[in-house]
Amino acid sequence: MVDWNLAVATATRLVRPGPDVSRDEARAVVAELRRHAKSSEEHVRGFTRMGTEETHDTPVLVVDRPGWVRANVAGFREILKPLLEKMQERRGNTPGGAVLGAVGGKVTGVELGMLLSFLSSRVLGQYETFAPSTRDLPAGANGGGRLLLVAPNIVHVERELDVEPHDFRLWVCLHEETHRTQFTAVPWLRDHLEGEIQSFLGETEVDPMTVLERIREAAQSLAGGRPEGEEDEGRSLVELVQTPAQREILARLTAVMSLLEGHADFVMDGVGPQVVPTVAEIREKFQQRRAKGASRLDMALRKLLGLDAKLRQYRDGERFVRAVVDQVGMDGFNRVWTSPNTLPTKTEIAKPADWIARVHRKAES
Repeated sequence: MVDWNLAVATATRLVRPGPDVSRDEARAVVAELRRHAKSSEEHVRGFTRMGTEETHDTPVLVVDRPGWVRANVAGFREILKPLLEKMQERRGNTPGGAVLGAVGGKVTGVELGMLLSFLSSRVLGQYETFAPSTRDLPAGANGGGRLLLVAPNIVHVERELDVEPHDFRLWVCLHEETHRTQFTAVPWLRDHLEGEIQSFLGETEVDPMTVLERIREAAQSLAGGRPEGEEDEGRSLVELVQTPAQREILARLTAVMSLLEGHADFVMDGVGPQVVPTVAEIREKFQQRRAKGASRLDMALRKLLGLDAKLRQYRDGERFVRAVVDQVGMDGFNRVWTSPNTLPTKTEIAKPADWIARVHRKAES
């Protein structure tokens, strides 16, 4: 169904070159990012009151853009395996299914490669929650996740913003280390998130003609070809191809992702003043960069892929975390990690007082 090797080859061929750095400078950047990732562990643990030194046993990988592509293809293969096996089984029972599958796999591989090449120059770091099994990882790594830092992208942005490089690199590591802390200190979180994603994928229409029709409708909507009088809700392609059941699941996933991203931003800025002298300048310039975006094509791709929604998750989630901590303190906020039932709903992300009333009133009654 997907030619994964072709996806990697396509992305690697199309990926933009990174910033111009000497070999010695590149080695120094990699070494510094590793040091900052290590030092961030203690800073984040102390501020969030989450986890212990023993829980931080997942690997840290400093990668270039092709390395980020290869890591994410491995993650995609892992999380999409049940869905693709289901589609493959159905395709195999139709006349000519094997031939269509081979052709479709190459087409999908090229399309996925193009998407990954676009994203590979924009991601600064990532906690890869659904890393592949141990046998596919470097020696000493485990299958519980891994932290990726994309060195050329970090250098590119620090130069673009004209900020102090050492401060910016630590600032980025604080954000990504918070994500690692979330998943290593909350044992049930990974399985819960994977279960929600699998439920979402399980609701996917596996009939190819149905999927194509939905994509066609989505393309018409995004191109402005909606029926007269129908309002544009500004939804991304991902949202437009959902079933009603998927919309319910996506609402829960959106709330979780808003929490995780907002918490990381909150921690990054909370720890920042203690260890990053120029944190105020970095935050201001980085926020301006997020808001401004890039070219019209880049903005269109962001909308199509739902990346504009991710930016809203940072903002809305950070407001939720800040409001809760202001009201009930860090320990009161940390009740959010008790179980899936204490995670905020999408409505509660916008109304933190509702989450406080539900979780704290129930706990105190």
